[in-house]
Order: sequence, then C-alpha cells, then structure tokens
Amino acid sequence: MGDALLTALFTESPIGLHILDTGLRLVYFNSAARHIQAFPIEELLGCTLSEALSACGLEEAEGIEALVREVLETGTPRRDVLVTLRSPYEPYAEVTAAVSWFRLNNARGRPLGVATVIVDVTERYQAQARLALLHRVSTRIGTTLDVFQTAQELAEAAVPDFADTTTVDLLDPVLRGEAPEPGPLIEGIALRRAGWHSMHDIKDSRIPMAGEIGSFPAGSPYRQAMADLRPCLISKLDADAAWLADDPFRYRLLTAVQVRSMIVVPLCARGLVLGLACFYRWRSPDAYEDDDLALAKQLAAHTALCLDNARLYSRGRSAARILQMSLRPLEAPTHSAVEIAHCYPPSSFGGDWADVIPLPGARVALAAGTVTGDGIRATAAMGELRAAIGALAALNLEPDELLQRLHELVTWLSGQEHPTPEAGPRTATVGATCTYAIYDPVTRHCTLSAAGHQPPVFVRPDGTVQLADTPQGPALGQGRPTYQTTEHELPKGTVLILTSAAQHNDRTPQKTTQTLAQVQALFTSDTASLQETCNTLMDILTPQPPEPGATLLLAKTRTLGPEQLASWTLQPSPEHVAQARKYTADQLAAWNLNDLTPTTELVVSELVTNALRYSNGTIGLRLIRDQTLTCEVSDTSSTAPQLRRAEEDDEGGRGLFLTGQLTQRWGTRPTRHGKIIWAEQALPEPVTAPPPSS
Repeated sequence: MGDALLTALFTESPIGLHILDTGLRLVYFNSAARHIQAFPIEELLGCTLSEALSACGLEEAEGIEALVREVLETGTPRRDVLVTLRSPYEPYAEVTAAVSWFRLNNARGRPLGVATVIVDVTERYQAQARLALLHRVSTRIGTTLDVFQTAQELAEAAVPDFADTTTVDLLDPVLRGEAPEPGPLIEGIALRRAGWHSMHDIKDSRIPMAGEIGSFPAGSPYRQAMADLRPCLISKLDADAAWLADDPFRYRLLTAVQVRSMIVVPLCARGLVLGLACFYRWRSPDAYEDDDLALAKQLAAHTALCLDNARLYSRGRSAARILQMSLRPLEAPTHSAVEIAHCYPPSSFGGDWADVIPLPGARVALAAGTVTGDGIRATAAMGELRAAIGALAALNLEPDELLQRLHELVTWLSGQEHPTPEAGPRTATVGATCTYAIYDPVTRHCTLSAAGHQPPVFVRPDGTVQLADTPQGPALGQGRPTYQTTEHELPKGTVLILTSAAQHNDRTPQKTTQTLAQVQALFTSDTASLQETCNTLMDILTPQPPEPGATLLLAKTRTLGPEQLASWTLQPSPEHVAQARKYTADQLAAWNLNDLTPTTELVVSELVTNALRYSNGTIGLRLIRDQTLTCEVSDTSSTAPQLRRAEEDDEGGRGLFLTGQLTQRWGTRPTRHGKIIWAEQALPEPVTAPPPSS
C-alpha cells in the first residue's frame, strides 16, 4: 500500500510536489511539477531553495528560505503561502502559486527534509485581482464633473496594476458639451488628448499633451475601434504590422519602449461616441488576454458614463451661464435717486440676481435674491422671479405686500410639480430668498423687507456701518408669509450694499462683525470710484474662487433739491381746484416748462376734482421735475380709482380717461393715510442753438 501511494503521488498526482533535503536542496519532484513548462524543473535539481527561487524571479527568496528553514527546525507546517514566479525564458510566463511546506521525518522522528506542495492558482488569483482592480478603479473615476479630470482619473487608476501606459483621447465636440452618434462621419472628427499616465518618462514634443489634437491614421486599430465601436486586442504587437508602417511616429514610439501588448477600447455612453481609451503593456511579461479585454471594456464603460455625466453637466452649466448673462444688465443703470455699481463674477452661473427698478415719483426699488442650486433650472427660476418682481413693483406695492404676493406665486409654482395627492404634499422646491427695498429721494426714507435673505448693509457718510435692522420672514414658498416692513432715514451719500454672496458663507455673529469691520475699513478712503469699491468688496465677501451665482449691488443715495420739487396743501373745497391750476402754471413757468402748462393744468384739475369727490380730508399736490415731470395728488381715501370709458351723455367719469390720454403713464399707490394718484409726462427736448455762421 505504501509503495502504491508513493507511486501515485509522484506519477499521477495533479499537484506539484518537491522534496528538499535537510540542506534545503531540491532532490526530488513529481511529474506534476513539470506542468509549468516555463520553469524547467530539471535544471534546478541540486540547487538550494534560495537559488531555485531566485531563478524563478522571486524577489523574496531569502525570506521564503528562512520560513522553510523554520518548518524544518520546528516541524510546524506552513500552508497556502502565495508566491509569484516569473520565468527567465520566453514566453516569460508569470505564475501565482499557493505553496505549502511540511517536514518529513524518519521512523525515529528525525527530520529527513521538507516536502513542498505547489498549486497553480494563477487564474483564480488573476480573476480576484481583476475584480479588486475594477472595484478600486471604479471608486477613483468620476469623483468630479470635469471632463479632463475624469479622463485623467482613468489613466492614473489603470497604471501600473493593469497597464504600463494609458491614454484617453476624446472627440473634439465632447469638450464643448456635444457628442456625435455612431457613423462614418466620426472618422473625420479630431481626437484631443484628455488623459495620459505612464511608468515611462517619454520625452517627445510630438506626443499630444492635454487639450492637444492627436494623430490617428485611418486603418489603424484606433480608428477601426472608433468605426465599428468594438474593442481591439493586440496580444503581441507586431513591429512589421501594416498600420505601423503608415504611422512612422507611433512605430518609433511603441518600439522605443518595447510595447508587447495593447488594448484599444472605444468610449461610448447612452448611444453616443465620446472617445478612445488605450492600454499598453511593456514592463509586464504577460500579454493581454480575453479576460483582460473584458476588464478593459468594463473600465471603459464606467468611465464613459462618468464622462457623459460631466459632458452633460458642462453643457447645462454653459447654457445656464449664457442664459443668466443674457438676463443681466450690460451696464449699471442710471437713476436720479441712486448711483449704482454692480459686480457679477465671471464664473457665476447660478440663480442669484440683483435688480434696480425705477418707480414713479423718482423713487427706486432695489432687489436682491437667490435661488438654491445652479444650472438651467435655477437660472430659469431666477428669471421667473425677476419678471414677477418687476410686474409687482409696477403696482407700487409696499415691500412686505410684494414679498407676500411673491411667496404665493412661488408656492403655486412649486405646487404645479405635485398636481396629484399621490405625489405628496405641495411643498416649495424652488428654494428662493429675496430682499426688497424702496428708496424715496424726496423724503430720504428707505423701506425694506426680507424673505430669508440677508438684509442690506448701510454705510453712512460719516463712515458708520450697520446691518439693516429688518425682521426676517420665511424664504419664498416656505412657511407662513409673515413679512414686516421697516423704515430707515438715510442721509444723502449713504451706500446700500445688497449681496447674495454672504448667503453661502458663514453668517455667525463673529463672521458678521468681522465682515462689517472690513467694509468700514474699505469705505474709509474716498479715493476709489463706487464701481472700484464694488469690485474690491466682492473679493472680501466671497471666497476665492467666488461661488457660482454670487452678486453684489451698491446703491449710493441721492436727494432731490428744492429746485426740483414743489408741493402744496389744498383744502377740500371746489374753489381750490382753480388755485391748484394757478400753482401749477406758476411753477412750470419758473422751471421754464411753459409748453407743458396746458396739459399739466388739465391733469391737475381732473385729479384734484377726483380727490374732492371721493375724500373728505385735505388734498396734497406735488410736482417733481426729474427725468420726467411727475404730478402727484394725494388724498385721505384708500379707495383705488377705476378707469372707465364715459359715454357721450355722461356728466362724469372722464377724469382718469383724459389723464391716461394726455400723459405717458399714470397710476396709484397706497399710503399710510390714503393714496396717491400720479401721472408722468416727458420733458421737452432741450433746444440746441445753431452753430454760428462763418
């Protein structure tokens, strides 16, 4: 039985067996040990373990010999130690083996040597290594939404575990946010280098760097893979291949580093062609096989999906940027009530805005707000809110009432996204905030209200800086619309700072105090222009680089002097209508606006008569000469007038109709004690004297 067992073990066993004597020299081996043909075992007979391991390319030969000597001395076996053996002869095979050692004893228990059991686990080890590599590489690719960074992540992740050199080239339209569909036209599209990593420091000026166009001749594996969208595996690179003969530069490059094997994989995602990934081996003795090709396809598929996500993000960001820039004013608007400066960082593409809205009576509305998020959706929502604010401002609403109506609009718009009960509650998804202020250059009063947005900062002429004391209401579309208006009297030359930049930054009391101190120091010097100050302030309020969407608006208050105003108080009696006309005619004569006297007298007469009819208290008449001539009549009635078209036999009802026909525009706005009806007329063009005759 014993002889039969030994015979089977040395002749029929599929597991390699080596016998070492007490000097750790190879003295016997079974027939299975010859199965690894790249390692000629016969040549190693009589060699020490260290010599045999060194001949097999094992770098840890001395450590393994020490381990086996310990087995010989202690009798404690060692099992399943993984070692990687490399053949010194062609085809330069690399084998991973699980090796176990146990001591051989004679009948009296004395050691005779060590038996070595070798199991070839190369395929299993490589499969596990490929899975581990795929998992490891997948976690390193797609960490950003940048096309170049994603391509570089693939190149760096594949080297050196899978390739010795990796290149990633993308079709030119991909870098612009576009991507072509498969077809014959792809061969004519340039490929740009987006990622490259190598174990070899190749110095050649003709190798395309990031962003440069690479040359891939027709008929090469590169163009073929792009044409039929199938990967190309070249297990052994033939230097005499026809496609290399047509590409002298690549021939010199591949042969210079002695590339042995390569894989070319097209990058495709969502039915679109993005580019090409190439993997080269020149250090590793193992040629690429079908299993490696399968792994390369998986890496390329994951990378292509990440690249397409980055492409779509870049395209959406560019579209949002273009849309937002088209919605912004090309230059700071001019207004008699304030001097304006604004700043939008070049990288801004979010949903933040700041607006200056002219109002009747030489007043001005200042608005700043933000929509959470970025991209087209946030920009489109920003455009809707700005349009709504402009329309509501035309109604001359107080800031708190305007924000309340805006809150209702945002809630309604958000509710449209959940039209059915099954979709969930109607909650706002826009996530918008806003500060709205109205400044009157006649009274120097600024009324403002805030909806979840930082209130403005006041910089008074004496250098005092303070954050406007304004109760914060909820963000638009969230909670109950409980907004309050506060009123501040601002001296001439006060600068209002409205920004969305601080919305994204630290808003703790300590940070706010620090920011106010920086603002105060900036305004101490009066040498810079308001726009220069605005640009410097943007650097203070925003991090570097600025976050997307940051905006900054500075408004320096002005006042209208007595030479631009005239006001009277009229008693509620019919005879004062004629007195109002006389006041008007005299004032227009003083302003040298005699051409407007007939029309203005008629408008004043109709508006004062209307006030007498519907109110009981005193009547106010005010003329404002600014960019237009504004006539304002105030009364104690809160009833808004209604424009109606009078019939020929009607005795009344023509007052507002005539006013609307004779003026550019008219309207009404509520006050604390009643209302004001106003009407505007264009001022006559100044007469230019003819040049003197020669």
